[in-house]
Amino acid sequence: MKIIARLSSLILICLFSSCATFYEINYEFNQNFEQGNLEKSDQILSKSKKKLTRKATFLYYANRGVVKHMLGEYEVSNELLEQGYLFGEDYSKNYLNEAASFLVNSTITEYRGEDHEHLLLLYYKAINYLKLNDYESALVECRRLNNRLNALGDKYKSDKKYKRDAFIHNLMGIIYEASGDVNNAFIAYRNSYNIYKEDYPGLFLTTVPDQLKQDLMRSAFLNGFQDELDFYERQFETKYVHKASNEGEVVFFWHNGLGPVKDEWSINFTVVDGGPGIVTFANEDMDFSFPFSYDYENDGSSSITDLDLLRIAFPKYVERRPTHARGTLSLDGRSKDLELAENVNEIAFQVLRQRMVLEFSRSLLRAALKKATEQAVQSENEGLGLLVGLVNAFTEKADTRNWQTIPHSIYYTRMPLNQGDNKVKLTLKSENGRNQIEQFSFQGQKGKTYFHTFQTLY
Repeated sequence: MKIIARLSSLILICLFSSCATFYEINYEFNQNFEQGNLEKSDQILSKSKKKLTRKATFLYYANRGVVKHMLGEYEVSNELLEQGYLFGEDYSKNYLNEAASFLVNSTITEYRGEDHEHLLLLYYKAINYLKLNDYESALVECRRLNNRLNALGDKYKSDKKYKRDAFIHNLMGIIYEASGDVNNAFIAYRNSYNIYKEDYPGLFLTTVPDQLKQDLMRSAFLNGFQDELDFYERQFETKYVHKASNEGEVVFFWHNGLGPVKDEWSINFTVVDGGPGIVTFANEDMDFSFPFSYDYENDGSSSITDLDLLRIAFPKYVERRPTHARGTLSLDGRSKDLELAENVNEIAFQVLRQRMVLEFSRSLLRAALKKATEQAVQSENEGLGLLVGLVNAFTEKADTRNWQTIPHSIYYTRMPLNQGDNKVKLTLKSENGRNQIEQFSFQGQKGKTYFHTFQTLY
């Protein structure tokens, strides 16, 4: 028993760190990043590469790609983001780890990234290329984005699931138009408008940006699509007046705050014997009921049906609410509000909700197998059964990995420029009434479109 006690203490010490969330494990990096210490953040990530395992490969490249983007190292950023993209594309399951995850927890598997995280990888790549004035490469990322969106459409059939992304189509339209392809720009803007109108109010609390309405009508006008222009004028209850941008313009993206972090929560389930080969895990308070079938003939005396109560850990998102609520661009007496184009926070919550049934099923099966093993061992050796119980308790953990340097929400607008130097002012307003003012310089040139991103970290 002394040996078992010592082993138990050792297990408690070794497994204590496993109770921490991914955010807490990477506290030094997150703290520096949130404070805007980008060089220090990059150094921390660079040092961590020596200890990099495939379990964190996607997040290493994604996080460092964002840091390099914010440092203005766009080519290096794209090299890192491409590695993250290729990891997601080439991902193949390690079936040994997958099997082991049923005996430990999901954190021992490789993290491949959530649906929205895959799209944001390519979004950052496209923006980087736009910063480098490489429209052709930005369009390549557009095609990759479109392929990802098509895959989402194939993956989810329900209209109440995240399978179409209005902002990504909007971005494609912006890039097509900047490259001179107004026909494909019109198609992308139209797709974006339809998705904003049909999906976004209910799923993500987002409406159609007025800027998109203007872009859609302008692209219809430039293509000579008079019937389509008339249709949208009636839809928007306005008359389109074409104003050529003779001295260029800036398309301004505001990355507001930081996206949610994953934490964990737990639920107690009652185990109900449903007869030979069937068992149901139920929680009446939350109206959850998950039936399972099992090998009745070979199950033995210490079976799943001997269980009565299970505690299961699941991942959940925790919102990091940004300080600023509104933003406005102004130039020489003209002002334009930055409009919400992508509520990344709400999309993250929706993506997790979409796979929670699968998450519940995996976690319940894992916990049931662990508990049945504990009872079987305890029937043979009470002390060893206690030890197995301790291991099971401290390894019952949700997978809290996620990409934590993405924005909470993305706002945007267009601002026409004047000839020569333009001092564009950005005014950010917080809910407590305090304003933050930033200023940017752009040289107005005929036919020139600038793409600018600005990140607020809190």
